[in-house]
Amino acid sequence: MNKVAIVTDSTTAIPDDIAREHNLTIIPLSVNWDGKSYLDGIEITVEEFYERLSESSTLPTTSQPPVEMFAKAYENLLNQGYDILTIVLSSKLSGTWLSATQAAADFPKNRITVLDSLQASMPLTLVALQTAEAALRGATLLECTNLAKDLCQRVRTLFIVNTLEFLHKGGRIGGAAHLIGTALQMKPILQIKDGLVDSFNKVRTFRKASERVLEVAEAELGKQGTIEYLGIVTANAPQVAEDFLREAHARFRVRKELVGLISPVIGTHVGPGAVGFVYIPAKKS
Repeated sequence: MNKVAIVTDSTTAIPDDIAREHNLTIIPLSVNWDGKSYLDGIEITVEEFYERLSESSTLPTTSQPPVEMFAKAYENLLNQGYDILTIVLSSKLSGTWLSATQAAADFPKNRITVLDSLQASMPLTLVALQTAEAALRGATLLECTNLAKDLCQRVRTLFIVNTLEFLHKGGRIGGAAHLIGTALQMKPILQIKDGLVDSFNKVRTFRKASERVLEVAEAELGKQGTIEYLGIVTANAPQVAEDFLREAHARFRVRKELVGLISPVIGTHVGPGAVGFVYIPAKKS
């Protein structure tokens, strides 16, 4: 039985040390800005990206990884004796899944599975990490695939943006488009639904939006309900992350947690000040 390696993409913004610990291969997307292209998280860091975004008069765009980048990673892992599970961001938000699938077509079909997560950013991060941990424990390719599918269906995501401008200009606004004309002086609460950005609610202040997000989670989980894995992700806003984390621990039993940053590619589309509250509910016995 072959070992299993997990391949994912840079929208997960998984730090290098954690990626190494989990034997994760990260394929970078690109940020294109003023005629130059930068590999996400490699040639432009999160800190550099948000500092530039706050000062720039132009907005960046993003692009998927080339097929060859996935193919090179696949060849390297297969030569080491691994079977491969690739879990990438939603095919409805990016062509990354297509690149990964096209690359896999040149290798034995029983050795590589490419999964469309219908997620992005922190929810994809939690899925990739949980699945990678199962792979390290000796799970087969089929077992890892089934686990990843289950996690992709169970993960919940609510996020708050300061403005819909970036989602609108980047063409990723999806079902939240109807909020554009009414979002002035409002804080939209959005969700990832069926692989697309969709509206959930809108309130007048960030504080009320944060409270609403926690209320929604509490309605599903119950008071002192159990979260299997909690993820909080921000556009370089550590105090916001700290506040969310404190409130989450006051309301829920949290088994595992991860606080992270929104990658430059995702930051291009959600803009500065965005924050995401992501959780995988514990399965009821």
